[in-house]
Amino acid sequence: MQLGLIGLGRMGQIVVGRTLAAGHEVVAFDLDDDAVATAADTGADPADSLADFVDQLGSEKRIWLMVPAGEAVDVTLEELEPHLDADDVVVDGGNSYFEDSVRRAESCPAAYLDCGTSGGPAGAELGFSLMVGGPQWAYDELEPVFDAVATGPDGHERMGPAGSGHYVKMIHNGVEYALMQAYGEGFELLHEGRFDLDLENVASVWNNGAVIRSWLLELCEEAFREEGTDLGTVADRVEGGSTGTWTVQEGLEQEVPLPLIYTALSERFGSRADDGRFSRRLANRLRYGFGRHEVPRRE
Repeated sequence: MQLGLIGLGRMGQIVVGRTLAAGHEVVAFDLDDDAVATAADTGADPADSLADFVDQLGSEKRIWLMVPAGEAVDVTLEELEPHLDADDVVVDGGNSYFEDSVRRAESCPAAYLDCGTSGGPAGAELGFSLMVGGPQWAYDELEPVFDAVATGPDGHERMGPAGSGHYVKMIHNGVEYALMQAYGEGFELLHEGRFDLDLENVASVWNNGAVIRSWLLELCEEAFREEGTDLGTVADRVEGGSTGTWTVQEGLEQEVPLPLIYTALSERFGSRADDGRFSRRLANRLRYGFGRHEVPRRE
């Protein structure tokens, strides 16, 4: 099938590459000409404007947005709106707030799928985990592309109506915060505790059969291998926080206690004071591991 892709950052380029590798066609557009050129080198059909992008798509348009959450999504939808009708499908693969996705689904002329996307740049090889909300027929229509972009048929699922995909992804991120905090605290105690331990070795042993083995723990092992047991120059500063904040707010509204996620969020904000907590330094490096986010470092 033919897919139009708007937003060619790291994640967008991965969507392009995996979709093309599965034998589909991709029309690619971005405000950055170099990003469009990169997608073209991969095999996508480049578009030099939004008008050109729309013209290259068939009568039933299948469009995937991989633009930053917030205003950029609304601006893009506003520009696309005159070219969309009820037979078209738009996928928002970014980290949008779920209530924004509900609003957009109600106002968009096309069927709107909110697609929570997890896996980070590692998804280039393995594929993503996709949590999709929106009409069943639209999900079914995009299933060949979801199969390509995800780890396979088991790597994506329709969660429910509009907003449910980004809702599930929001809470996924809250769980991620808590897991990072737990690993950080455990390794901080090992680092400051009674024995002179090689934390790479500890993580390696735990990753081989222990109850707490996981991909995040593999990334802890990578961090200690590349930075050293004391994490070298990695700073006590953990960026991000929006999806965790949304998760905590939802917990308050639903009267569901979230002490672990709330504490992890508080620790993340507390890291902005840079008081040297080892656990937060590890969380900082873990964000590079799964998302290739820049690692703030201390002088």
